[in-house]
Amino acid sequence: MHALLKALDDAKHILIIAHLNPDADSMGSALAMYTHVLRLHKKVSLYCVTENMNPALSFLPFFSKVKHYLPKDYDLALSFDCGAMKRLGVELESQLVNIDHHVSNANYGDINLVDTSAISTTQVLYDFFKTNEIKLNAKMATCLYAGLVDDSQNFSTEKTKARTFLMAADLVECGADNALCTKELFKTRSLASIRMKAKILASAKLHCSGKVISNLVHQSFFEETGAYEVDCEEALHETLDLCTVEFAFMLRFTKNTRIKGSLRSKNGLDMNKMALVFGGGGHVHSAGFVCDAQSLEEIEEKIIQEYLKIT
Repeated sequence: MHALLKALDDAKHILIIAHLNPDADSMGSALAMYTHVLRLHKKVSLYCVTENMNPALSFLPFFSKVKHYLPKDYDLALSFDCGAMKRLGVELESQLVNIDHHVSNANYGDINLVDTSAISTTQVLYDFFKTNEIKLNAKMATCLYAGLVDDSQNFSTEKTKARTFLMAADLVECGADNALCTKELFKTRSLASIRMKAKILASAKLHCSGKVISNLVHQSFFEETGAYEVDCEEALHETLDLCTVEFAFMLRFTKNTRIKGSLRSKNGLDMNKMALVFGGGGHVHSAGFVCDAQSLEEIEEKIIQEYLKIT
């Protein structure tokens, strides 16, 4: 933490980076730090390589400040919630601070602030702020709270502990808008997202005596519904909730025709280890990867075979 404080103090232009296809944890932690750096009266830029970001995140303070091109004169970069260097989506030419909570993180930064026991990257950043007696304003608190509530699935995951609720209570005391975060992240839906969920659930398939469920999202689903990639996540979580299921996964093609896999589990099944087989990583109960294949069905079969190896 001391190294990060010194780096912030020495830097003249700070670049803050959210990962590819940012979620509320990556964007929330990035925007909380952006708000803090503004108070330091430092030159600061916000960057994300993904241009069509999830519109559900637009309620976050300073979301409109995110740019999709790199400035030329930054001398310090901070990445948030990027488990691997490739998740930045860009090559950097400065000192890099890696702030994260993924168990798969390889400490790729020049400075690494990685806490795998944290439920979210916003919790890692919250601990940094509190340890160094950095006062949180309402904007920072709302950004940190958004990441906390999103990564804990509204305080419902197995990693939700007393530490989670203590942080949430303190953030609300600091001005975090609980009602706004819950409404925007869990209650607000587009018609396209509802149609997408219907298609995914209708095509879901059970395997291994009902313990595994696969969700294959064909490109036609997006064309027929007008939904975003992020609109697929709710269906994945719902299929994991089925009483017999202990492992749910989703496969879909990316824009560059590679296959993105999302893995979710319960009962302690290690998704990070499975994702590593396909070149990805993440957490015990939640991980992902991107790989090459001719069809979704090809990777579906390989994932099921990997599941059988570890059970």
